[in-house]
Amino acid sequence: MRYAILIYDENTASPAPELPPPDVLQQVMDEYNAYTQMLKNRGAFQAGEALEPNPTATTVRIKDGQRITTDGPFAETKEGLGGFYIIEAKDLDEALDYAAQCPGAKYGGSIEVRPVVDLPADYAPTAQAAAAAS
Repeated sequence: MRYAILIYDENTASPAPELPPPDVLQQVMDEYNAYTQMLKNRGAFQAGEALEPNPTATTVRIKDGQRITTDGPFAETKEGLGGFYIIEAKDLDEALDYAAQCPGAKYGGSIEVRPVVDLPADYAPTAQAAAAAS
């Protein structure tokens, strides 16, 4: 089963005006690189990306058929989504074990584990055909 490992941290929600010292930044990046490699070595890694801090986000809504955009994320929150992994795990327990090893957990962040919906293989072509017909 596929799971999303969602990495939340305070720095992403409210970034410091200056980056941490280069040695600290390098240590954190080295830990994330090692974590990513561990997931790859175990055949669990499917995708992963770091995200820019919350202030760079734009939220889109449709109201009365019109697109409305708002700078920043939809919700005011102490923590922001800083990145994610999509992994393959045999069950929730294994996914939780992988999440506990994520460096973000060690640095005071919270790691959300959420199952990914597995749509039928023929779902996308059917949805595309319906969209083309309308």
